[in-house]
Amino acid sequence: MHPVNDIRGTQGSALRGKRIVLCITGSIAAVETVKLARELARLGGEVIPVMTRAATKIVHPDSVHFATGNVPIIELDGSVKHVELCGESGSRADVLLIAPATANTISKIACGIDDTAVTTMATCAIGSGMSMIIVPAMHGSMFRHRIVQENIQKLKKLGVAFVGPKLEERKAKMASIGDVVAEVCRAAGPKDLAGKKVLVIAGSTREPIDYVRFITNRSSGATGLALAWEAYRRGADVEIWAGEGIGAPAFAKATVFGSVAELAKMAPGAKADIVIVPAAISDFTVRPDRGKIASSKPKTLGLEPAPKILGLLRRKGRVLIGFKAETGITGKELEKRARDRMKQHGLDMIVANLLEKVGTEDTEALVLRRSKKPVPFRGRKSALAELIFDLQEE
Repeated sequence: MHPVNDIRGTQGSALRGKRIVLCITGSIAAVETVKLARELARLGGEVIPVMTRAATKIVHPDSVHFATGNVPIIELDGSVKHVELCGESGSRADVLLIAPATANTISKIACGIDDTAVTTMATCAIGSGMSMIIVPAMHGSMFRHRIVQENIQKLKKLGVAFVGPKLEERKAKMASIGDVVAEVCRAAGPKDLAGKKVLVIAGSTREPIDYVRFITNRSSGATGLALAWEAYRRGADVEIWAGEGIGAPAFAKATVFGSVAELAKMAPGAKADIVIVPAAISDFTVRPDRGKIASSKPKTLGLEPAPKILGLLRRKGRVLIGFKAETGITGKELEKRARDRMKQHGLDMIVANLLEKVGTEDTEALVLRRSKKPVPFRGRKSALAELIFDLQEE
């Protein structure tokens, strides 16, 4: 058994049973493909590498073999792997990913030129309607070349997806591995949320005490980011309202919020079919002092009830999913309080958990829906996100 199987599926199941043809061309960014292949494997995918001769001068085929568990295809032969993997074949792979893609390779594909294993795979993929993603990486002047840009637009019109590049230091750098993985997962995903708009509110609010200090709730934003990622994988258009310090992914439209009052102003303008609120929103607010409170004197803070955001998000025809966190109570009491919250705000679903059972990556929760038995969960937050979207469709 190849060592890649030791990591396969350790970070999730988004690519379980999926095969990704990873085409590597002669950009210096090819050095990133070992990490990229491993990340795809950690989500359960099988990676089949294809390399141009130029790519073998940047990253050794043995390294790619180690990363994927498959010997790279460098030359095509009588086994016609291009037809098997990317053509009209019953054994066709799920996604063709070209990362990194040079200006040379992009232009050849746009012109239908087949002179490497990579370009021939691409021709078959376009002709068979296979999902195809290109990740450009080159010098900035090459990327700005008018004909290169025209060729990119030509491929986009043919249905080819592009990720990146990042334009910095006079270079068109390869997109981050996380952004590339997200697009692969979306291309291979179920597309059950295609055409839907999903809003996730993540992180925590900050209630100002004075001009420099604030009170807040504990929240890493990890659950919210997992939900956004899962919605995107399923084909949704994703928007994130994120608390300060929460890094939103590139695929989502992001808006940063601070206080509960800011969220209250934003809520009526929310445009989404599904709204999910794992955010740690303060139950209290403070009337802030002007300037900065002197640190040498005692200060008493008066806490006032904050407006409830969930009620402001309720709309006819919209799926609204809330979260309820408690501590130091029984599971039976947790369910009761969650159902009370569900009824109070007209929620379609609520996820309840005890704070002492919430970790950085793992969590334990109770998922409740109207007139249905609770569904207990224990595992990774990515798996909880998958369960939530599965249940909301039932």
